[in-house]
Amino acid sequence: MFGLTNYELSFFLKENLDNLDHKGEGIHMNRPILTIVVPCYNEEEVLSETSKQLSGVLKNLIDDFLISTESKILFVDDGSRDQTWFLIEKEMAKNPFVKGLKLARNVGHQNALLAGMETASSQSDCVVSIDADLQDDIQVIRTFVEKFWEGFDIVYGVRDKRDTDTFFKRTTALGFYRLMNRIGIKLVPNHADFRLMSKRALDELFKYKETNLFLRGLVPLVGFPSTKVFYDRKERFAGESKYPLKKMLAFAFDGITSFSITPIRFVTLIGFLSVIISAIAGGYAIFQEMVGHTESGWTSIVISIWFVGGLQLLAAGIIGEYIGKIYREVKRRPRYAVEVDTFSQNNKGKQNLEVLLNTVGK
Repeated sequence: MFGLTNYELSFFLKENLDNLDHKGEGIHMNRPILTIVVPCYNEEEVLSETSKQLSGVLKNLIDDFLISTESKILFVDDGSRDQTWFLIEKEMAKNPFVKGLKLARNVGHQNALLAGMETASSQSDCVVSIDADLQDDIQVIRTFVEKFWEGFDIVYGVRDKRDTDTFFKRTTALGFYRLMNRIGIKLVPNHADFRLMSKRALDELFKYKETNLFLRGLVPLVGFPSTKVFYDRKERFAGESKYPLKKMLAFAFDGITSFSITPIRFVTLIGFLSVIISAIAGGYAIFQEMVGHTESGWTSIVISIWFVGGLQLLAAGIIGEYIGKIYREVKRRPRYAVEVDTFSQNNKGKQNLEVLLNTVGK
């Protein structure tokens, strides 16, 4: 941001803090407000520990003058069926860093994450998104903030290696990233949803109004200066994964069909090749008929019928997927509904207090 190294930046902030007056003017007021957004779905087993560890990260960043004392943790309850919201309320009662956003029903990880970012952006200079399971290394949040100070609007947390994954998951994940790249979708390999985004990057992201959300594909479209921070992913602290194989495959297919029409073009290519092959086979059959070498047989006929029928069903399914997405988009239904928002309520209370004090002062 100022052409300084991380060490020089930290030293500069500490040295200049003593020069501030009691009104809080100067560089002290320029420390960014950071909000850590944590989407949660049935995370009662890990929530208390997540709150404790993230609070420690915020406290250390505040002590080192890298972020404002107004920085918060925003837990987003995505319609959990366990005690997740009860635990969030319990944390709010004893931890000033913690705020909660309760959605009216389960809307899925991507929509819950978007709800948290939209809520937090109104009073944050930058937002970090992270899952509640503590698999992502929370210590690199400091590096995220340092990169933000250096002038980067988007900081991607990228897994350095996938040793904690099974062979199947590791292989399919790498294949997915290669496939997305080949069909023209530029993703950040080995990056999930652990990232920092500045307020202006978030404002640009919110202009994308599509219902079929795939944030990993949308964020790179935003532009602005970005960088990567590599880290080692850990095992889940507690609980079970909310992304079994079925959900992961659906998520991957959603990503492909939300950003590319290549599958439809592939169906068109198969149809074109089928026509050519059929023409060749028809010509061969006519030739055999003319020379009198035809032999009756049902095997080839049955195989041909099943093969062509399968191709037709596959083509109809892929085209239907795109039509379904169009159907969802044109309805323009809300992506989520908020039941309780303690984050914004807290901000409104502060604004009312400021108005009252200013009025009394006059």
